[in-house]
Amino acid sequence: MWVSRFNIVVRATRRATVIAPCRPHSRFFSDGRSPLPASPQPTATPAQTEINGKTYQTDSWFNVPTNIIDKVPRRLHLQKDHPVYITRQIIESVFPAPTYKYHNDYNPVVTTYQNFDSLGFAKDHPGRAKSDTYYVNHNTLLRTHTSAHQAETFRANLSDGYLISADVYRRDEIDRSHYPIFHQMEGAHSWDRTKVPNGDVAAAVWSDVEKLPKHSVEVRDPNPPFHRERNPLQADHHSAAEAEAIAAHLKRSLELMVVEIFTRAKAAAKRADPDYVDEPLQVRWVEAYFPFTSPSWELEVYYDGDWLECLGCGVVKQDLYINAGVPNQLGWAFGIGLDRIAMLLFKIPDIRLFWSQDERFLNQFKGISDNLDSLKRFAPFSKYPGCYRDVSFWLRSTSSAGGSTKANVHDFHENDVMEIVRSVAGDVVEDVKLFDEFTHPKTGRKSMSYRINYRSLERTFTAAEVNKIQSGVENALVRNLGIEIR
Repeated sequence: MWVSRFNIVVRATRRATVIAPCRPHSRFFSDGRSPLPASPQPTATPAQTEINGKTYQTDSWFNVPTNIIDKVPRRLHLQKDHPVYITRQIIESVFPAPTYKYHNDYNPVVTTYQNFDSLGFAKDHPGRAKSDTYYVNHNTLLRTHTSAHQAETFRANLSDGYLISADVYRRDEIDRSHYPIFHQMEGAHSWDRTKVPNGDVAAAVWSDVEKLPKHSVEVRDPNPPFHRERNPLQADHHSAAEAEAIAAHLKRSLELMVVEIFTRAKAAAKRADPDYVDEPLQVRWVEAYFPFTSPSWELEVYYDGDWLECLGCGVVKQDLYINAGVPNQLGWAFGIGLDRIAMLLFKIPDIRLFWSQDERFLNQFKGISDNLDSLKRFAPFSKYPGCYRDVSFWLRSTSSAGGSTKANVHDFHENDVMEIVRSVAGDVVEDVKLFDEFTHPKTGRKSMSYRINYRSLERTFTAAEVNKIQSGVENALVRNLGIEIR
């Protein structure tokens, strides 16, 4: 989990989108319109489930909905001419073979050891919770990050460096920049103490730094290579000289990557708008913390008037190499969100578009994989009106009938609401926001109120259709969370 789930954080006030309630008689259908999403019916946990052609045994931890399982085979990062695929291509071009080997087809179903334990995640880390992660059973899950494959890739030791690109899965909020399936890239470069000349790792790394191309972008880096309290050196394993050299190689490599990305983004902007004003690119390094690197940093880029958080990185914790069976190696690693970069590159306003199979979307990117210099911004093909519905409910208190504690204030998690809305409404939901909550002064019961914004990417929905979906959402909330609609 290299960075926040936003992966790119715009440090500026977001403009609110005005969405009106559906008008009761509006109807703007096209022929062959997309069907209404089907409301899921309550079912007991299946004894087994099939994911990507393989059968897995389940248990009480199973919480992967059908709409997620159905999308596992899509693997957008491997679909030629898809924006996520193109973004992967651009980044891979900065890390050439044979120094770097590309791993793009790892199985998304991993063990809890791979996803958490091998990376040093604490047993009580919130990322392990069922509210955040899709579990097949108590020790098997859909990976939440590409780092789940870090140890096995280090262990294979097929090259000095590697890039892993993959679909990853997390239960999360609903809005234009969040989706329960997204794509990450993990990268690393290692040096072996037993193979570098005279065993001098620092000298070998600095020699490799000199071989890297240079750039002319302004870099703000006020931080020391490490700091005893804020960003510590792994003093039991690395010398100060080694850490400083590895940090220099890491930062130059990633600066070159963002220069490539944003140079192409600017070129696409100029092709779309002849009056586009090109501002000099700036990058800055910020100290950070990650469970599997130390020292660690985040890289931010100043682009289009905002500082954007692009990636997380750092010097790999030596325990990861030791546990992978390669104790003589040391190096750096980074992680980046491909969807967020693709949204920026192509100026795609809504992450749901990546999953669209509408030819009006897909045809815009044909041929770009074979000619990256032809990269262009997405041209919106339609903007269908949105509408909202509100739902308010009481959480069940611990003293409710039968002594049930289901969905009470202590075990309620907002991600459960999001998952139910997604399961019922599919991709016609643009965002879901909590707009009110209060606790009754006499009964102590807690009330929650959410606004659900509906907007299809492919057609306009009528009020009657949205009402039907909303009814399904409310029924599913009652059925699965035990809440009481107000």
